[in-house]
Amino acid sequence: MSYTPSIFTDPALIAEIKNKARVKTIPKDTVLMRPGDEIFFIPIVLSGSIRIIRQEPDGREVFLYHLYPGQTCAMSLTCCQAGKKSMIRAVAESDAEILQIPVQLTEDWYAYPEWKAYISNNYSNRFEELLQVIDLIAFSHMDRQLLHYLEERSKALNTRILDITHQEIADELRAHREAISRLLRTMEQKKLVKLGRNSIELLDT
Repeated sequence: MSYTPSIFTDPALIAEIKNKARVKTIPKDTVLMRPGDEIFFIPIVLSGSIRIIRQEPDGREVFLYHLYPGQTCAMSLTCCQAGKKSMIRAVAESDAEILQIPVQLTEDWYAYPEWKAYISNNYSNRFEELLQVIDLIAFSHMDRQLLHYLEERSKALNTRILDITHQEIADELRAHREAISRLLRTMEQKKLVKLGRNSIELLDT
């Protein structure tokens, strides 16, 4: 199996991962997990990026954060440890490769100090990102939220040109499409973005 050993250095833990986990290739835009899904594995990203979205029962969505190589999803860990089903939607932002860790092993591996530290660090990093999202929603104008969202998508895809519609943005920011379109036109006038047909280019400022 393919594996990136730089994530961990403990030989015993690496041997466990090689024996118990498996690598899966995920094409771009594939939905890995939906709200209400049973959680059978915890993903560790080996390459590419995964977008994590909170979806409300009425279908409205809120973008939370991206997972990059070496990272795992703290919200999936929280759900499986509490015996709950998925509360998020996970989508491959780009072609990705993930390491699937069976959920029943995540607590057993706390016996390995390196695994325990890895999980703790991921919780800490995701918590900081969630606080940033909360701050943007609670204290910022929509234009700052929109720019943050576009910058995060740009970073995840490693491109300044995003193939995305105004409606898709509105859905994930829980906003009206007309409001997003107006903000984007204002941002274009400020030379922050360049709008195309179903595409947005972030300009260097």
